[in-house]
Amino acid sequence: MSQQQPQRPSQDEKGAIKYGDVFQVSEPLASKPVAPQDAAAMQAAENLVLGKTQKGGPAAVMQSAAAKNEREGLVSHDKATTIARNEGVTVAEADIGGTRVIIEAVGDEVVGQYVQPSPIEPSEVKAPASVVEEDGDEITIGEALEVTALSAGNKVVEQSDAAAIQAAEVRAAGVNAPGGVGAAAQSAATHNLRTMADDDKVRLSDILSDASVKLPIDKPVTREDAEGIISAEIRNNPDMSTYPGGVAASVAAAAKVNHG
Repeated sequence: MSQQQPQRPSQDEKGAIKYGDVFQVSEPLASKPVAPQDAAAMQAAENLVLGKTQKGGPAAVMQSAAAKNEREGLVSHDKATTIARNEGVTVAEADIGGTRVIIEAVGDEVVGQYVQPSPIEPSEVKAPASVVEEDGDEITIGEALEVTALSAGNKVVEQSDAAAIQAAEVRAAGVNAPGGVGAAAQSAATHNLRTMADDDKVRLSDILSDASVKLPIDKPVTREDAEGIISAEIRNNPDMSTYPGGVAASVAAAAKVNHG
């Protein structure tokens, strides 16, 4: 497998390691410190699409840089760049002439590219241990929602998110349970509409960090589940789109891991 090699971090110990120190990216991302939540989101995305975090890949580089920045007190643990929070981090793949091409990006800036001579068969793609039950090898709806708490955890909960979470709960348990994750998401979306201060708004991580526990019943994600949840998110988004790394995207990635 060939890969774009990240540049070495800056040796300037007075400032945080920035994206431009470790990746060939342009402004405004280049001057932004690598943040812990950006790194967590990229790790989650790599796990879902690739089945693991790539050794020496973008997620590993970001984790190392973000950890150093945090240790030195230059960024907080819950810090995410505006670009990652608003535009998301993505790991996309395509089969081009029998060659599997994987592109990783923060916003629209490519931070990694992998090329493999032959496509990986679905049976070879293993679900990450962190989001799989010990007695099974398929990602559940609750686990996919918990991945969203990593990949888009700092996103403010909106009506499109609430609709997707409610649809996910119905797919898993057959009902929106009173006091359940769907009700919490709807309450958060309503609260956020009425709240002016951004710091006072509820984030996806507040709702989904323990989603599998909140669901009365959980089940492995199917393609039909993903289609229903994607539809719910799109219908309730004025832009008629899904959010990168959001609920629909995480469930769709889980369905792909489960069923190829």
